[in-house]
This record gives sequence, C-alpha cells and structure tokens, in this order.
Amino acid sequence: MKLRERSQMIKQIEADVVVVGGGPAGVNAAIAAGRSGAKTVLIEKYGFIGGMSTAALVYPWMTFHTTDGKQVIAGLAQEIIDRLMAMNASPGHLRDTVGFVNTITPYHPEIYKVLAVDMLKEAGVKLLFHSFVDHVETVNNRIQSVQLTSKSGRIDVSGKVFIDTTGDADLAYLSGAPCLKGRDGDKATQPMTMKFRMRGVNLPAVKQYMIDHPDEFYKKTPFSELADLPLSGVLGYFKHWKEANLPINRDQVLFFTGPEDDEVLVNTTRVQGLDGTNVEDLTEAEELGRKQVLMVAEFMRNNLPGFEKASISNVGTQIGIRETRRIDGQYALQVDDVVQGRHFDDVIARSGYPIDIHDPSGKGVTAAWVKGDGAYDIPYRCLLPQKIENLLTAGRCISTTHEALATTRLTPSCMATGQAAGSAAGLAVKHGVLPAEINVAELQAVLEQDGALLK
Repeated sequence: MKLRERSQMIKQIEADVVVVGGGPAGVNAAIAAGRSGAKTVLIEKYGFIGGMSTAALVYPWMTFHTTDGKQVIAGLAQEIIDRLMAMNASPGHLRDTVGFVNTITPYHPEIYKVLAVDMLKEAGVKLLFHSFVDHVETVNNRIQSVQLTSKSGRIDVSGKVFIDTTGDADLAYLSGAPCLKGRDGDKATQPMTMKFRMRGVNLPAVKQYMIDHPDEFYKKTPFSELADLPLSGVLGYFKHWKEANLPINRDQVLFFTGPEDDEVLVNTTRVQGLDGTNVEDLTEAEELGRKQVLMVAEFMRNNLPGFEKASISNVGTQIGIRETRRIDGQYALQVDDVVQGRHFDDVIARSGYPIDIHDPSGKGVTAAWVKGDGAYDIPYRCLLPQKIENLLTAGRCISTTHEALATTRLTPSCMATGQAAGSAAGLAVKHGVLPAEINVAELQAVLEQDGALLK
C-alpha cells in the first residue's frame, strides 16, 4: 500500500485544544478549556476517566487545606467535591486521623467516573477513550497534531494548543521537549504501589485498638480527639508489621476508610527500583504488586484487630505510579520554594501538602512541612516546557525537582494545575497567541473568577 493511500485512511479530527490524559489534571484542564469556548478534545487510553484515582485506586484526595485547616485549593476541584457530595458520593473534607495532613477527601471512584464525563460533556468536550498517543507531529517547535492508535485504526488529532496531562510527560517527550526523570544522579524514582480495597472490616474495633495502644501508631495521630472524630485513616501497627517480617521494604501499615462503612483502601505494598516508563519494568511491577497484595491482605486478616472477617474486594486496574518523567520547564519548582511557602508573581495554584518522598530504595518516607502561611505557590512557568511553544503541562509532569514533585504530584494539586493549564489554553486560543505570550494577570483573574484560590 502506498504511503499516500495509507494516510488517506487516517481519520482526521480538528480542535483548538487537545488534552492528552484523562486523569484528574486532564479532566479539569479539558473542562476549563471547554468552558472557555475553545473546541476541546480529551484523549484517554482507558475506557474510563480518572487516571491514578480510578485505574490505580489512589484514595482519598489529599489535601485541599494547609496543616492549620485553611483551604488553598478550590475552583473546579471543589466544584467536583460539591457535586459528589450532592450525589452522596463524598462526605466532603474530613479530618485526617492519620495526622499527616489536616484534611483528606474521600470519594466514590465509580461515581466520579460518571460525574467527570457529565461535566466534560456539559463543557462541550469531545471524548476519545481507548486511544493511545504514539506519535507527535512537530514543525518549527510547534505540535501540529498527535496520532492515536485505536480499535478503529489511526486517528490524527490536530490542534492549536496541546496539554500534556499523561502523568509521564508522554506528549512532551514525544514532541522533543526536554524531560527529566527521578532524582539527580541515579535517576531513581519513588516506588510504585498496588493499592487494594478490603470489605468486612470492623472499623469500630480498629478505632478502639488505636485508642488503647497509641504507641503502635503514627506519632501525629490526633489521639486526644480520636473518640469524637470519624476514623478516616490509620498509619501504624508497627509491632505487628515488624513481627510479620514480610519481604516488603516498608515499615508500617497505611490504610484509609470508605467509601463504605466496612471498607478500607490499603496503601502498603511497595515496588522499588523499576521505571514506570519502561514497559518491561511495568510488566514486572504489575506482577510483583499483585503478589504483594495477596501477602498484605493475608497478614492483615490474620494479625490486625478488626480485620478477622475482611476480604479483598478490589485491586487496582494498574499499579500506582508516583514518579516518572517530568518536563524540564521554564522554571523548576524547588524544595525551598515549597518548604519556605514561597510566593510567585505568576502563581496559578497553591498547595499545603508537605514534601512526601517515599524512599526510592529504603523503607521510610521523608517529610518536610510548609512554613509561612502553610501553603506554597506553583508558578505558571512550571507548566511551560522548553522548546515546544504550543504545549502546556499539568499534573504530575509539571516542571519541578525530584523533591518538589513529592508534593505537586498529589491529586488536588494536579486538579488545580489542570484547571490553570486549561484556562491558559483557552486564553491562548481566544487571543491567537502562544501559551507563553498570554497575559498572566488575565489568567489569574479568570482562575479567581472560577473559584481558584491564589492568595
């Protein structure tokens, strides 16, 4: 078959804004772009929305607040929570009974999948599920189109502005934008985790055991208030975990409650030393992660008070990824920017989540809390790659250091940068300029008008 004949068989789709990756960042980016009036397409490899939140069971969403309880993320992210609450699919923001942050936000992933699609369609966004971007056409440092592999053959999607919300900077990487991976030196990344749910858990018994044995749990657990708080999360069982001596390089059990009354989401497996952008490593990680799930579930059922009748009810469609590629952008958010609670003139989102580095090779977690007013700014320049002029990023793959990524990777932050990228793309289309050329003050005004918290 001649090349010309083959090219004529490729379906063509034209848009103003093309968003690649349908996780929380991509959802909010596409909604924001669609609401701006731009003709928007959202491309997602799975048959459902939600990215790590639904495919990998990342739960709950944490956090919308500072450690003092001041809300610093709202906008589209809060609108989603409000609509989930109206559907009885989220209790809203609850105190974190682990004590790591002030609040966490449980939600029902299956209802989120449906709500997100409703909101995307309300915004006029065209959805392409079961579609995988495997080629990017660039001319003079601008993306002309992305090509998709799909069940119905090749699809060519052209646009004016593109947004990478793949989590792995796939679009940026394929377009030739400079990217980084992992920490400096050995390029090691934070470990992957296969999350799973258990039903049949006696949560009142768990809570009572915590109250009776506080020395076995995380030191920041709010024990003085625990009797009166709904149990939302648990970190500890240090003695039980140590005695079990499982071949998992971690030093405690972590789980969160809900969405049902007898249900928990377990975040305890740990797969280290593998690259989430390497298909052979990912294949091995999926195998190791699922074996660890069975191991941890058996340990919990046999050893932890309250889990005597518990059983696995759900395991992630895929392993959870904390860190892979990120862009080497026009500014890289630094660890000091986070810890000092630094402000930027081009702020487009804020976060109060601490540095939270799961050790790439060891057992522990390195944490550092935000000083100042408890929140730090994320500047617009972090969304802008070098070299590729009509590309924005949002979510896990924005421009940061390895250490700063350990806070910006959290879902509410991804939602906030997603809204910012989508709004920026809408302005770029409206004014016929490149994303780097928009008036940042105008972007900030749009974001604040749409409920974002930038001060």
